[in-house]
Amino acid sequence: MDHIDESLLESDLVYRFEYFKDFIGFSENDVIAIRSTIAQLAPHIGKLVDATYEKLLSYDATARHFVPRQHGYEGAVPDSLDSLSDQSAQIKFRKDHLQRYFMQLLGHAYDSKIVLYLDMVGKIHTPKAGNQQIDVPLIQMNVLLGLISDKLTETLLELDLAPDQKIAALRAFNKLLWIQNDFISRHYVTIPEAVSSDEAV
Repeated sequence: MDHIDESLLESDLVYRFEYFKDFIGFSENDVIAIRSTIAQLAPHIGKLVDATYEKLLSYDATARHFVPRQHGYEGAVPDSLDSLSDQSAQIKFRKDHLQRYFMQLLGHAYDSKIVLYLDMVGKIHTPKAGNQQIDVPLIQMNVLLGLISDKLTETLLELDLAPDQKIAALRAFNKLLWIQNDFISRHYVTIPEAVSSDEAV
């Protein structure tokens, strides 16, 4: 039986990441499966982003979080929720970020740097980072990640991949998004501020 330091799970991001990976079996084979989709999946990222934002802007509970100024954005902001559209400059800014997110998942090494990135994806949607006016409830983060998971699955199923390659990719992305889900949800409970192993030394 492996021993897990449960207090370290809450204070060391890399330790948490490695435990999660080991428990669900996210291995080098999963990384290979993800990488094998890049050539066919990358051209569909724009469509995935558009579909995601079409849904986000169709509900006031999710759309309202795009009215305040987004962290890193310096252009004009919408006057109100009613003036928000997919053509708003700030929405285009957010779409660019989501596109980069997908490309990070496809091309980033799964090391301590990706741990910090996945954790910041969660943190930036809370007052703990970025614009303190932006405080996205956990339910809205869950519906977003659920939508991304479904749209990604739909896209992968439509790719011209060998059946075993397609199954491997679906399983790999599913595991990866569960890891992302953990690095989002951890910011919605009261725990000590965690650091990566690199930062701890």
